[in-house]
Amino acid sequence: MDSDRIKGTWREIKGKVQERWGELTDDELDMIEGRQEQLVGIIQKHYGYAKEEAEREVEEWQRSTGASLK
Repeated sequence: MDSDRIKGTWREIKGKVQERWGELTDDELDMIEGRQEQLVGIIQKHYGYAKEEAEREVEEWQRSTGASLK
């Protein structure tokens, strides 16, 4: 999925992210703008996960929701 398309659907995806990881703030999600690497970092920060664990969580979430990040 190209970055313009991801940005266009980020608002929809953002809601799904917030449902899964409720501790993430709107401001943090706005800064992420659909970038998987930043989402992993924020999840690590809030939930105390190792990088590999956060990456696994995000990948599993993407498979289960059909969401795609860049």
